[in-house]
Amino acid sequence: MKNRPKLELHLHLEGAASPAFIKSLAAEKKLDISGIFDERGNYAYADFAGFLDVYEAATQALKTPEDYARLTTAVLQDCAEHGVVYAETFLSPDFCGGRDVGAWREYLAAIQEVAAAMEPHITLRGCVTAIRHFGPERSRETAICAAETAAGFITGFGIAGAETVGAPRDFAWAFDCAREAGLGLTAHAGEWGGAAMVRDTLDQLPGISRIGHGVQAITDLALCDRLIENDITLEVCPGSNVALGVVPNWAAHPIEKLRARGVKVTVSTDDPPFFHTTMTNEYDRLAHHFGWEDEIFREVEQNALEAAFCSAETRAIIAKRLQS
Repeated sequence: MKNRPKLELHLHLEGAASPAFIKSLAAEKKLDISGIFDERGNYAYADFAGFLDVYEAATQALKTPEDYARLTTAVLQDCAEHGVVYAETFLSPDFCGGRDVGAWREYLAAIQEVAAAMEPHITLRGCVTAIRHFGPERSRETAICAAETAAGFITGFGIAGAETVGAPRDFAWAFDCAREAGLGLTAHAGEWGGAAMVRDTLDQLPGISRIGHGVQAITDLALCDRLIENDITLEVCPGSNVALGVVPNWAAHPIEKLRARGVKVTVSTDDPPFFHTTMTNEYDRLAHHFGWEDEIFREVEQNALEAAFCSAETRAIIAKRLQS
């Protein structure tokens, strides 16, 4: 499966930084963040709250636009090695310039320069992402950063972080701002907040076309039907869900049940080094546990192509890569 052309819609840029990469940057800056690694050098966390803490601690090593350029290079090389021909990455102005529009532009320029250099092997687009547990006020500043830079590279807006903090409506201003800027909209929901959070997100944040994770929708078949009727695509990250305990194991993952019912699902890695996965690993596990073969993988890849926050021109280019 490694060489099969793939699309990835749910990838956090900082979360794709390997422990070795972060350790190296921290050493250059004489920054001691050794507490976030275990004795084998992996990221160390016990639960989702711990994962968020370690994730945010790791970002302390990413101080400058140049750091993000190096990170983007490493991440895109890893993605391309596993057959990814198109990726959308979640970018948070909270970590890139403290939500200051001028500083955010500098970080974004560094990321874009690397992405342009990696064409035509892999195409990257950015989805500006508010951090839910940082609160609604910060989300407004994040949305302004997104609106001010909405163009060819920045194509989407979303929200991530602790899903059970606040209600979706608390972030309505940010989503309204992003929608008015013409950005595609997505939101993490149905990972920890149950099917009800997916429903509330759709009700309270109009215009969303994708849901990050969304796997707990399987517990509410009426909601599944609503996802189908409204053409909502799920950005499913099975390895992440298993690693964090959203589901007990791969065999229990609902991705095949969702797909079989008619919900549009896609496959992504989320924060691959944290969960010891790659897109190749995700594909291999899906084939092993659910018997997915070429026809189903093509269906899932087509879902991702149709749901991607990119221009029609880019979509046509990616479609050709999928056929190669």
